[in-house]
Amino acid sequence: MIKLEKRGSIYFLNMDASENRWNTSFVRKFSEALDEIDEDEGPGALITSSTDPKFFSNGLDLDWMQDPKSHPEGGDREVFGEEFMFLMGRIITLPIPSICAINGHAFGAGFMLALSHDVRLMREDRGFLCANEMQLGFEIPRPELALFRHKIPANSFFETVQLSRRWTGSAAFEAGIVQGIGSFEDLPEIAIKKAEELAPLAINRKHYAAQKEMLYGENAAINLNHGPAHMLKNSKDFEFK
Repeated sequence: MIKLEKRGSIYFLNMDASENRWNTSFVRKFSEALDEIDEDEGPGALITSSTDPKFFSNGLDLDWMQDPKSHPEGGDREVFGEEFMFLMGRIITLPIPSICAINGHAFGAGFMLALSHDVRLMREDRGFLCANEMQLGFEIPRPELALFRHKIPANSFFETVQLSRRWTGSAAFEAGIVQGIGSFEDLPEIAIKKAEELAPLAINRKHYAAQKEMLYGENAAINLNHGPAHMLKNSKDFEFK
């Protein structure tokens, strides 16, 4: 489901569940991989990608959400929202640089995962980024809106969250949503080069994480209000009224 490997100072986290749809079991496996990273020390960088050539992550496990009793392998439905949101906040404040290699479609929760990384690289020839909650008839929770607002340039934010625009790799790069693009074959090497470039920034992981907290945590420095990491980790405080 989730495979983590370390080579040198680079951690390679590959999602290996076909469309990589999110349920509680998937959240917990992902969290276990982050536990391994947190137990380590010294310079490092994370590259997150998918083993599926078509999908990076196709969003929520809708079959499980609609009928969890028929899909017990997905885990406890009741705790999913809070645990998923907390995981996204945890990725934002990971104590090492994080690079997301988006090698296929990233919808909804998959798009959130990508935005939670420090740097996003995307396949240029195939795949979309899309916050498709409006298309599915859902409202986007405030912590998720905060994440999109912090990570997407202002002129593209409304198109993303309200109009459910599907961003191709080239369009996402032009809009500043991703920081690099490449072919399916070249994307892994591009990600490794970026990881090698950034890994030394985490020579003191405590300081690297602390500055992320200032940017995205409680009373975030970039807007003097709660940042998305704080809101995601405390999502119960921001439920719909």
